[in-house]
Amino acid sequence: MNIKIKVLSVLTAAALLTGCGALNNSSSSAPASANGLEKTSINIGHLNSTAHLLAFVAKEEGYFEEEGLNVTLTQFSSAAELVNGLESDKLDVAFIGSVPTLTFQSQGHDVSIFGGAMTNGHGYVIKSEYADEDELGVEILKGRNVASVKNSVQDAELQILLKNAGIGIGEGSDEVNIVYFDSQKDAYAALLNKSIDAASVYSPYASLAKSQGYKVVYYCAHEEALQNQPCCRQVAKTSSLSDYPKTYEAIERAFIKAYHFSQTDHEQTIKDVKKYIDIEEDLIEIELYDGFGFSIPDPDKQGTIELKNSIVELGYTDDYDIEPLYNTDIYKKALESILAEESDDIYNSLQEHFNDYE
Repeated sequence: MNIKIKVLSVLTAAALLTGCGALNNSSSSAPASANGLEKTSINIGHLNSTAHLLAFVAKEEGYFEEEGLNVTLTQFSSAAELVNGLESDKLDVAFIGSVPTLTFQSQGHDVSIFGGAMTNGHGYVIKSEYADEDELGVEILKGRNVASVKNSVQDAELQILLKNAGIGIGEGSDEVNIVYFDSQKDAYAALLNKSIDAASVYSPYASLAKSQGYKVVYYCAHEEALQNQPCCRQVAKTSSLSDYPKTYEAIERAFIKAYHFSQTDHEQTIKDVKKYIDIEEDLIEIELYDGFGFSIPDPDKQGTIELKNSIVELGYTDDYDIEPLYNTDIYKKALESILAEESDDIYNSLQEHFNDYE
C-alpha cells in the first residue's frame, strides 16, 4: 500500500556564517521591557532558503522593532547546527525542516515546534542529458547517483516516492543510488561532479538549477503523496517557550505581520528576501509566488503529525509522543492579539484555518 502524506490545505498562496560561535549567548537575557517582555535580545537561525522569508521581512520591515525586540538573524548550513544552537542557548528560534525536527525530537532533544515557516518548496533536479523535460518523475532516477541530505525532508520524500513506485535504493540499474552530503548546499554543488547525476533541492535551488540548465525531476507540491506537507517549522527549546511566553508571542506577532506583508506587497518582499538570499529577483519571485511553496506562520499541528506518522511508517524515525513538544498556544495568543487590533481577509483566514486544524 502506498505511503501518502495527508496534510491540510495551506492558506492563501502566498555568506554562510560559521555557526553558533558567531553569536552572543542569548541566555544572558536583557532586562524586562516596558511592554512586559521577559527578554528583548533575540537570536534567530535560518538556512540559505527563500522559504524563511518570515524572518527576513519581519526584520527588514521593522516588525520585530515594533514588538520591542532586538533581533539578530544568522544563517546556518544544517538542521544539526541549528538544534545545537538552540540547545546551547546561542539561538532563541530556529527555522528547521520538519523531518529533522521530528527526528531530533524522537532522539530525545527537548525542542518544540511553535509555528510554521514553509509548506512544500522542494524536490529533485537532474542533469539535462538524462531528461528532455521537467517533472518526468522518480522513474528517471533509476540507475543514477543522486545527491541528497540525510535526515531531511527531501530525503524522506524521495524514499516515500521510490517505495510507492516500487523502486529500490541501491546501485543496480533498476535502483536509485542515494549519496549523502552534509548540507543542501553541498548536495547541489555535487552536481558539478561527473559521478553525480541528480540532486535534492529546496528553495531557491530549484529555480537556480533551472536557470543553469538542469531539469526538475519533481516538485513535491505536484506529487499527490506529498502535496501541502509542512516543511520547515519554527522551533525553540521547550523550556524557553515556558520561561519567556510574552517574548515568544511578540516574535510570533512579528512573523504574522510579515506574512500579511508578503501577501500584500510582493515587490518589496522580494527585495527584503534578496538581502539574505542573494540570487536574481526573478528567481526569488518564482520561489515565493509561483505555487511551488508557501511561507506561512501557522503551526499546522495536524499536518505535522500526519507527516510524523508517515515517516514512522517508512521506518525513517522511531515513534514518540509529540504532544509535549508541540506548542500552539504561542501562535494562538499572538494571532488573537493582532485580530483584536485589526482585522482583514488575510488575518481572518489565518484564524479560520487555525480554528479548524489546531
